Amino acid sequence: MLDWKIGLEVELLAPRGLSRRTLAEAIAHQCGGSVERFFHIQAEPSLVPNKPVFHNLTLGFRVLDAAGRWRVSCVDDLTLQDDLDRQRPPLPGWYRIVGDEIRLLRLVQAQCEAEASADSVLEPIARLFHTRLQHQAGMARVADHEDAAIAIAAPLPGERERPCELVVAPLASDHRRIWGGYLALARDLGFTLPAEGATHLHFDAGPFRAAPVLRNLVRLLAHLQPCLRRMMATNPRCRRLGPWPSQLLERVNAADFPTLSWERARAALADLSLSKYCDINLLNLARGATDKHTVEIRILPALLDPEAIVAMAGLWEGLLRWALRAGAGESLPVAEPGAVLALAGVDDAAGTFWRRWLTDKVK
Repeated sequence: MLDWKIGLEVELLAPRGLSRRTLAEAIAHQCGGSVERFFHIQAEPSLVPNKPVFHNLTLGFRVLDAAGRWRVSCVDDLTLQDDLDRQRPPLPGWYRIVGDEIRLLRLVQAQCEAEASADSVLEPIARLFHTRLQHQAGMARVADHEDAAIAIAAPLPGERERPCELVVAPLASDHRRIWGGYLALARDLGFTLPAEGATHLHFDAGPFRAAPVLRNLVRLLAHLQPCLRRMMATNPRCRRLGPWPSQLLERVNAADFPTLSWERARAALADLSLSKYCDINLLNLARGATDKHTVEIRILPALLDPEAIVAMAGLWEGLLRWALRAGAGESLPVAEPGAVLALAGVDDAAGTFWRRWLTDKVK
C-alpha cells in the first residue's frame, strides 16, 4: 500500500482516428466532469542557425470533475515520434504555436484562448504590439513593428494529435483504484504504448527539505542508478534521460553540506545547473517550485498495467523512506536487485510482482 502523495504521468499513443482529447472526454464522462482545452508548453531542438530550440504551445485537455477539481490532463509529448506518420495531413482544428523566446510564449499562453482557431488565436498579441496578424501558407504570424517574429500559429504536423501523456493529479491515497480506472479506459479505447514511452512518478518533495536527508537521497540513488535502470527495464529508446552531473554528488558529500540551512542547500543545488532531463529529476526541489514541488522518477518504462505501476511506486517509496531515516555515514546496500528490494521493505504481494518482473524483463 502506498502512503505518499504521488503524481503519475504515463506516455500513451492513441489509435489512428482518435486523439488525446478522446481519452480526456472519456475520463470526464466517467467522473461526471468536463474538459477544458489549454496550451501546454514544450521545447524541441531547432535546425535554424543561432536558435538552439523552438518553444511550442500544443493543445492539451484538462479534465475537471463535477466539483471543478482537476483530475487529469492529456497533453502532447514531443519526444514521442517514431510511431507517427509525418506524411499524413494535419487534422482540421489542430495546431500549435511556435516561437524562439520562452517569455513571449508564456505571454501568449496567458493572453490567448486555447479554444480559438489558428487563424485568430494570436489576435490578442497583435493588439498588444499594435500590429496586425499576417496570414500565409496556412499559418498566422504576429510580429512587432520591425517585423521581428513574436509567435506563429501553424497546422499541427502529421499525427501529432495521437501522442498522449496522461498526467494524473497527485493522490495521497487510493492510488491503485484511481490509476487503474484511468488506464482501463485507455486500454478500452485502444491506446497503446509508444516506442519511446516512459512512466514518471512525482513524489511530494516536502520531506526532503533538509540538507542531511537530501544528501542521503543523492548518495543512495547515485550508487544504485545502474541497478535501478535494470530493475525498471528502462526503455532504451526513451529520450531525455541520463545521470546527474558528477558535481552533484561531490557537493552533497562535502563536509559542510549536512550543516547547511535548507535555503543554502537549495541554492547550492541551483548553482549546479541541474536539468529535468535525467533519471531522477531534482530540479523542482532545487528551484522550490510551488506548482510541482516534487522528486520525479523518470526511468520507469511506459506501462498500462496499474499493478506494475503501484509495485514500482512502492519500491521507490521504500527507497525514499530509507533516505529519510538513514543516519550520517550509514552504509549503502550492494547494488543488486535483492538488496534493493530488501532495503525498500518490499512486502510479499509486491515481492510476487518483482520476482515475475525480474525474471521476464531484466537481463
